[in-house]
Amino acid sequence: MEAGEEPLLLAELKPGRPHQFDWKSSCETWSVAFSPDGSWFAWSQGHCVVKLVPWPLEEQLFIQKMSALSSIPKGFEAKSRSSKNDPKGRGSLKEKTLDCGQIVWGLAFSPWPSPPSRKLWARHHPQVPDVSCLILATGLNDGQIKIWEVQTGLLLLNLSGHQDVVRDLSFTPSGSLILVSASRDKTLRIWDLNKHGKQIQVLSGHLQWVYCCSVSPDCSMLCSAAGEKSVFLWSMRSYTLIRKLEGHQSSVVSCDFSPDSALLVTASYDTSVIMWDPYTGERLRSLHHTQLEPVMDDSDVHMSSLRSVCFSPEGLYLATVADDRLLRIWALELKAPVAFAPMTNGLCCTFFPHGGVIATGTRDGHVQFWTAPRVLSSLKHLCRKALRSFLTTYQVLALPIPKKMKEFLTYRTL
Repeated sequence: MEAGEEPLLLAELKPGRPHQFDWKSSCETWSVAFSPDGSWFAWSQGHCVVKLVPWPLEEQLFIQKMSALSSIPKGFEAKSRSSKNDPKGRGSLKEKTLDCGQIVWGLAFSPWPSPPSRKLWARHHPQVPDVSCLILATGLNDGQIKIWEVQTGLLLLNLSGHQDVVRDLSFTPSGSLILVSASRDKTLRIWDLNKHGKQIQVLSGHLQWVYCCSVSPDCSMLCSAAGEKSVFLWSMRSYTLIRKLEGHQSSVVSCDFSPDSALLVTASYDTSVIMWDPYTGERLRSLHHTQLEPVMDDSDVHMSSLRSVCFSPEGLYLATVADDRLLRIWALELKAPVAFAPMTNGLCCTFFPHGGVIATGTRDGHVQFWTAPRVLSSLKHLCRKALRSFLTTYQVLALPIPKKMKEFLTYRTL
């Protein structure tokens, strides 16, 4: 997809046949996730089930549509051509179904390095592998968190502590196996999987259900959003509250950091996305989700309530899902969407790690895959991204460089 084009629906995955499930269970897809290396996709397809699918998809229609694009995302073409000779056996991977026993709300992937003390791990958890692998964390309706090995579908750990639904999960991007969970019990909890899943901290302060949590790519900050008008920023070093960000007029339900950790976006039922500088707490921009069609009656007033927001992997685009049945794609430096796609009952969205594709989940348990803009990042954006990955806003402002350069590096030119 080139910039300015409408997203193309590449494929749609649906739950199994109705008689396979207990229909007293929820059927919503509350969470979708790609593994960090882009080799697996997972979605909570409802009915207490998580589906794990090797990536790229094998559907011929999907491959044909991807081949028709002018630019195929990194990892698609290479994997499809080399699957027969893949030394790791990825070409023979098959989709898996994880029966979690409870409605699944949150999902998060992480690489699992070889345990530092195999003898100690074997004594307490003989099922844990002694080689590096990929794991998936699932947040459940009863407050439990289950950790699975993706390759085998083996249950590795069961983490207990929350008293209500585990709504969201986020691993530290560094691969340190620190897991953050957000719950309807109004707390966030920090778990260390290197210590047998030990709970190392409980973060309290929210007065409502915690909907979302996101760890910054540099692993220094944690953002949490609850059914409140403000969001909380926490230190991932001291596990203390840094500041509250206030500006929304209704409940904040989703948040995400930019790839360089320099920006934070929050989405709310007030129909807007706010872009923040997480280091200073400054509000940089608001993106308003206006109706494309005239409102017919009072029941439609809140049809543009936001459900989900996420950054693209290069940091130049945002994707949002709203109750007005639209997937919107926004360019970082523009105030209006650059593309729309019609979708019904959307709940969540995420980008493929190498770009080019957006996955969305719906209330009926379906997952849809859409083309996303693929542009060559400018040299100045690449330089900004590299510098901001290790420099805070205050450190940039202290540099002996021209004012305009400081404004660009701190995203004040948006």
